Amino acid sequence: MKIFIAGGTGFVGGHLTAELLKRGHELVLLSHARSGSTAAGVTFVKGDVVDPAVYGAAMKGCDAAINLVGIIREFPAKGVTFERLHVEATAGMVQATQHAGVLRYLQMSALGTRLDAVSGYHRTKWRGEEIVRGSGLAWTIFRPSLIFGPRDAFVNMLADNLRLAPVMPTMGDGTYRLQPIHGSDVARCYADALEKPETAGQTFELCGEDRLTYRELLDAIAEAMGKGHPWKPALPLSLMKPVIKALQGFKAFPITMDQLQMLLEENICDGCWRKTFEFEPIRFRDGIREYLQR
Repeated sequence: MKIFIAGGTGFVGGHLTAELLKRGHELVLLSHARSGSTAAGVTFVKGDVVDPAVYGAAMKGCDAAINLVGIIREFPAKGVTFERLHVEATAGMVQATQHAGVLRYLQMSALGTRLDAVSGYHRTKWRGEEIVRGSGLAWTIFRPSLIFGPRDAFVNMLADNLRLAPVMPTMGDGTYRLQPIHGSDVARCYADALEKPETAGQTFELCGEDRLTYRELLDAIAEAMGKGHPWKPALPLSLMKPVIKALQGFKAFPITMDQLQMLLEENICDGCWRKTFEFEPIRFRDGIREYLQR
């Protein structure tokens, strides 16, 4: 197949492009910086995902389109907002896909996305989903939990902090749970979906095998690095919320109110995706050991 991908140069995109190339597909990747062919089976098209007039022609002749574009925090002064990258970008991709006559469309959403979500992140992801569901395309939506793997932002940030000092504070009691899934497993689901027509019109929540509290996740990272369990002082939410609200606009500050809300809500699923995709996901401790011990 010839596949157009927006967001293919990012963390998950790296896993997906490797998986698709391994299966013999031809890729067209939308990029802000590059254009032309620089690798076997890959062509880069320069453009902005919110402007389909720029890249729409590159979609013609493709068999499928994949939208991986998304952000985890906003920087409005730079035009980096949930509204722009989750809603407007999706609208642009869907419009370009329709005009190019491409029927198959895969969308990256997020676990926890719903109409009545508290976080702006989840609310805009939901609006993006609604655009996809109303598109008339043969769509599939994926809602992954926390995605980990080499070059991930979250696990590597925690590991970097642990290298500085054996202290890992938790917001509140740290008993909220996550169910991380490896980037290569997410990529495998996308690639498999292209080969499974029955996945059209379906939404899949993706999560790994291990359901961990945040405190357990911190211990697992420390173990993978060959360190003892860190001291995990609990920071009272009543004190931290006003601090986060005041400082979240600074890039160096590690957490936003949206991210705090999503942590407290938990990020787990029932694993029903495995009935369709039929493979065992990489265990969290096994997966992080591969890149945190290097």
